[in-house]
Amino acid sequence: MSEFVKVAALSELEEDTPKRVEIDGTPVSLVRTEGEVFAINDICSHANVSLSEGEVEDCHIECWLHGSSFDLRTGKPDGLPATRPVPVYPVKIEGDDVLVSVTQES
Repeated sequence: MSEFVKVAALSELEEDTPKRVEIDGTPVSLVRTEGEVFAINDICSHANVSLSEGEVEDCHIECWLHGSSFDLRTGKPDGLPATRPVPVYPVKIEGDDVLVSVTQES
């Protein structure tokens, strides 16, 4: 069963500006873009650096180090050098609260 945890207020998330949070030791990048909020693992699958330091455009987040871009909806990379996806997590909005679950369902 997924356990959702409040990680931020919706009002503190700036459009197209990633915000790094940590949930039970898991680094997560929150991104408010195109009218939605996405939660994606904050560590690039290629270079082990923070994705929340990168740019957001067209529902993708770009790794600042080597330029790999990841789809915020699926976690799949759409450009080299990254070839492995990064995990994405379910998000719920309740009022001004942003809740994310990093719990794996069995």
